[in-house]
Amino acid sequence: MKGYLHLENGENFEGTLFSSNPEAFITGEIVFFTGMTGYQEVLTDPSYKNQIIVFTYPLIGNYGINEFDFESKQPHVAGVVVYESKEAFSHYNAKYSLKQYLEKWNIPLLTHVDTRAVVKRIRNEGTMQSVISASPSSDFKSATAISSPVKEVSSKHVQTYGSGKHHIVLMDFGFKKSILHSFLSRGCKVTVVPYDTTFEAIHELCPDGIVLSNGPGDPKALQEYLPTIRKVIENFPTLAICLGHQLVALSFGGDTKKLKFGHRGANQPVSDLVTNKVYITSQNHSYVVDEGSLDNTGLQARFKNCNDGSIEGMSHVELPILTVQFHPEAHPGPIESSWIFDEFMENNCAVRREKLYA
Repeated sequence: MKGYLHLENGENFEGTLFSSNPEAFITGEIVFFTGMTGYQEVLTDPSYKNQIIVFTYPLIGNYGINEFDFESKQPHVAGVVVYESKEAFSHYNAKYSLKQYLEKWNIPLLTHVDTRAVVKRIRNEGTMQSVISASPSSDFKSATAISSPVKEVSSKHVQTYGSGKHHIVLMDFGFKKSILHSFLSRGCKVTVVPYDTTFEAIHELCPDGIVLSNGPGDPKALQEYLPTIRKVIENFPTLAICLGHQLVALSFGGDTKKLKFGHRGANQPVSDLVTNKVYITSQNHSYVVDEGSLDNTGLQARFKNCNDGSIEGMSHVELPILTVQFHPEAHPGPIESSWIFDEFMENNCAVRREKLYA
């Protein structure tokens, strides 16, 4: 049946709608992803919670959906917009088509949309609220933003994986499975804890290091947890990824700001200011750390985006803290920045900070 993408700026785009509920009125912030592959990982990345994702590559779904490339147990996007969705799939590991998978989770798929035009609107005017529906008209008064999507995607209970000699506590703001596997493959025991776990509970776990995970939404929506986050990272070696990176800056008194249309794709160039090497990275975020706000915080830029100069990672002048805005686990994307995990294990976790424990 006919379906429509309504943008907050008043523009409408017509396409073909596949939805288990023809009366559905799906709202979400519209963003775009530039990778040619990796749609399965994108759909199940908790950082996309409640967003409508536009894939810029014109053919999506040609290798299907398998049963082991998920980044979480379910998809988190609100809706999917593509130019063409391939019903037949060719990969020998595939079990479902893209359409079948989205139907299983009641996520609308809008195809035959002029995605180039949609992306141009987002690039020119910035990310905005949008609606997918079968109606040619839409009421944006019905579109309400979710104030704290982290609460929806974080673990509800403490879970431990592996039995390695290094114990990592992963604070879950919406973590990707590949982050967990990156540490397990390096011989670590990993305990995943909910994002609102207290310092005392983390201290009792006696970790060798802390990881603040990626996650969805505005980092400032988590202001009430910043004192706990600061106490944790002042007492334990810390690696922070994406949203975690932003929370580190906020907890030390820095600031964050929203990009016009964010960085989402698998080809973002990042420069390491220490080695002067450039890495191609996978990214998914709307917010960045404001470099001018880092004065007197003890934090300094370690990585920068080669395209717009925004901060892509930080280190602390005294504490064993390393942060990255990009995704070193690289699912989807190139794996050339996965050495971040090794540097953290070798340089930061090797420095046990018992003397700082409260």
